[in-house]
Amino acid sequence: MKKTSTRLADGRELIHYDAKDDVARTAVDRRPLDPVATNSEIRRDPLLGDFVAVASHRQGRTYLPPADECPLCPTAGDRLTEIPDSSYDVVVFENRFPSLADDSGRCEVVCFTSDHDASFADLSDEQARLVLDAWTDRTAELSRLPSVAQVFCFENRGAEIGVTLGHPHGQIYGYPDVTPRTALMLRSLAAHRKRAGRNLFDDVLAEESAAERVVLDAEHWIAYVPHAAHWPYEVHLHPKRRVPDLLALDEAARTEFPQVYLELLRRFDRIFGPGEPPTPYIAAWHQAPFTDLGEYEVDRHEFALHLELFTIRRTSGKLKFLAGSESGMNVFINDVPPETAAERLREVASS
Repeated sequence: MKKTSTRLADGRELIHYDAKDDVARTAVDRRPLDPVATNSEIRRDPLLGDFVAVASHRQGRTYLPPADECPLCPTAGDRLTEIPDSSYDVVVFENRFPSLADDSGRCEVVCFTSDHDASFADLSDEQARLVLDAWTDRTAELSRLPSVAQVFCFENRGAEIGVTLGHPHGQIYGYPDVTPRTALMLRSLAAHRKRAGRNLFDDVLAEESAAERVVLDAEHWIAYVPHAAHWPYEVHLHPKRRVPDLLALDEAARTEFPQVYLELLRRFDRIFGPGEPPTPYIAAWHQAPFTDLGEYEVDRHEFALHLELFTIRRTSGKLKFLAGSESGMNVFINDVPPETAAERLREVASS
């Protein structure tokens, strides 16, 4: 992998990740852009103890442009985009409309391929490995920033999810504090260690590995539908050797990851049968925070890196909406039994 860092016309950083070492990146952003002006603020909720990012400048962000005006496609002639080059493998750049900025963290965009009409599931093993390497490198770089406590790599796919740009891409957030969801996991880890004297992730994985909800069992990775899945079709993907973050994955797990992950994504697109539109999903990496966890009474190496993949589609033509119970009380009601979801995900395996 070759990494090339440059600057866009408004000063934002752009990084190329190329599979070949002999690629030269010398293109210059020719757009007449003003410096990025952000208005991001972190506010604390005194009752819940969590934080909310207020970012009013995002109201003006690009919204569902036609394909020939996509800002994530390569630059072609006078059609100038966020990527000045005429082609690319994987590109990461600072978000022009970040939710978090300056002392409040950092937001980046990850373009998986220059092919506008592709999806992550269309990538080759080599391309998917390059994305994994980019995620890992960005995790390392962002973890060193004083304003970043936790690094979150994720992909939103589909207009139903709220995606405003159709080009295959994901994002990376560098949060200024431990996220509420991770904080809950850390507290559960600490409580289980005190109660049982063991690691909670290890115990959960051992239980799930022996259950009927296993979807895919490879040499270095295992994927299952959790016992208490929140979403209609939800899969958790774990490396079998517990590690706290992407940086700690060994080469064997890195090599196998593309085959496993691409198979899961392709199964997701087959859940609802032939002729159905692509399945909308969220794919979210959970990594241990890079900050002091003393208040949680747990070491970061107790945390287990894993990816959670889920869709909001519950059946053909119908979505799972977060209504009163989910949005008002954070109590999920799942319409699809996890055992049924796991069985369906095994049925649609590649032949």
